[in-house]
Amino acid sequence: MELLLKYFPELDQQQLAQFGQLGYLYSFWNEHVNVIARPDIQNLYERHVLHSLAIAKVCPFVQGTSVVDVGTGGGFPGIPLAIMFPEARFHLIDSIGKKVKVVETVATALGLQNVRINQLRAEELTGTYDFMVSRAVTLAETQIRWASGIIHNDDRNDLPNGLLLLKGGDLSDELRPVKQAYYSFPISEFFEEPWFEHKQVLYIAM
Repeated sequence: MELLLKYFPELDQQQLAQFGQLGYLYSFWNEHVNVIARPDIQNLYERHVLHSLAIAKVCPFVQGTSVVDVGTGGGFPGIPLAIMFPEARFHLIDSIGKKVKVVETVATALGLQNVRINQLRAEELTGTYDFMVSRAVTLAETQIRWASGIIHNDDRNDLPNGLLLLKGGDLSDELRPVKQAYYSFPISEFFEEPWFEHKQVLYIAM
């Protein structure tokens, strides 16, 4: 929690309580369903919660923003972002049923009213959103294809609608076929911990 307050001192008491529950909830459920690599559970707040919140540094979602988290896995980045932005709306999807059940249980335990969760493949999505987010799910070109037709043009945030993808390493080969405008935000500019040195938030305009 000290780590979160270091970078987000504006968190209110409800948010602090919700973030504080994540450690217990994920430790408990990870014993039953492996949603986080077991050696990594000890670094939950740095490598999962804070990592997810790098998106909040790039685009603080305003009231009414709609966000779809594709391939949410254990609920990242969607759950931390939903806590951070209670006035935004989040749709978390994953194709693996047991992971979806864990995320549903976590969201319910936290009392999150701005989250809906479904077992879906990205290709099955309908409706429209302001942003698509994900963490190391697949190539950017594939996610652009998924986002085509579901990211609408009615911008409400300072950053125009598009994709916000948590990535790592050299992206030059991955981005070569991308024709849309994009920008890579080094997470090390937001968080000083060494683990973030080669991590980035890739923004792709739609």
